Amino acid sequence: MNDAVLVEVADGIATVTMNRPDNRNSLDPEMQDALLHHFAALDADGAVRVAILTGAGSAFSAGGNVKRMASSGVERTPAQSRGYYRHGIQRLPLLFERLEIPVIAAVNGPAIGAGCDLTCMCDLRVAGESARFAESFVKLGIIPGDGGAWLLPRVVGFARAAEMALTGDMLDARAALEAGLVSRVVPDAALLESARALAARIAANPPVAVRMARRLLREAWNAKLDHILELSAAMQAVAHTTDDHKEALTAMREKRAGVYKGG
Repeated sequence: MNDAVLVEVADGIATVTMNRPDNRNSLDPEMQDALLHHFAALDADGAVRVAILTGAGSAFSAGGNVKRMASSGVERTPAQSRGYYRHGIQRLPLLFERLEIPVIAAVNGPAIGAGCDLTCMCDLRVAGESARFAESFVKLGIIPGDGGAWLLPRVVGFARAAEMALTGDMLDARAALEAGLVSRVVPDAALLESARALAARIAANPPVAVRMARRLLREAWNAKLDHILELSAAMQAVAHTTDDHKEALTAMREKRAGVYKGG
């Protein structure tokens, strides 16, 4: 596996860093493959309770590699382009949808085009003051082929998503906070510390319950109420049998912090 992505794990929290600052962490095929590989591995690792995704250098992700687009000279038929997207970047939203571990985007700079959509694939978004967001595909005469038309409205609502997608205008961190695109804005120097503090609050909870709650939230984006109620009943039946549930009740009675082992 290439070094396009770096991973560090400590105290159940994985920090995943896109490591191509020279091209502003563009989501080229190498970056896509690295993200897919590492997030699948982290999700399968029972010791990992939550992940933070950020970018090396001054950008979170510039999205598509515009220089590569302009210089590649590749002429694809419509059928070839369809396959290029389906077997390329569209794998990312499908992977993030299937994950059980929560993912926090620590947005350290511009998140443009597919980079903006990548933040929306995450469950939570914390922005540094230098963060910028743009659903800018229309500026290049294209559309969000990575699923942004589905992702963005679910985060900021249809009207705000339409304004972002149809104008391609940039939002600074404060405007993103106002739009509901991020949950908080912090000084750049405190970004990872803030993201880790949020991750620690999640990681402190029983991991099986966190994973199932994350799955339920994702399923509820699309499903009807009766389906979610049925799924909730099944997951709750499992949750009630876990040692972590018993430990949570005991810790509450004894007025102490719970010690959870994922069982």
